[in-house]
Amino acid sequence: MGRVYYNKLVRDNIKAKIEGKGELCEVREITDTQEFEQELLKKVIEEAGALAHTGDRGEFLQEYTDLMIVLDALTALMEFSEADIKTAIAENVEKKGLYKNRHFLLWSAKGDYKSNETPQGIK
Repeated sequence: MGRVYYNKLVRDNIKAKIEGKGELCEVREITDTQEFEQELLKKVIEEAGALAHTGDRGEFLQEYTDLMIVLDALTALMEFSEADIKTAIAENVEKKGLYKNRHFLLWSAKGDYKSNETPQGIK
């Protein structure tokens, strides 16, 4: 029987799930904190991409949950408390607002405003 190589961080129950089907797999424990953080950050990209490509509400909720579990693991690793996160969210909303008005930025004059958004079109 052939092998499929994943080489990625997986959730705790995956090994048992595979073996429960009578199949073989190999996992290793990540003991290096920096490597674990890097793998969690890769997982954020993976899960956010899956979330962006959902087709219905049920699938959206599942992928949202997957992403939140990764983010929870990252914030725990970085030792942020729930209060730290709530404070940061409140400060972020105070500074930048929410999405209630559904504003879609078409353009802005070149000036002092700095954004982490990716400009599109002709520069």
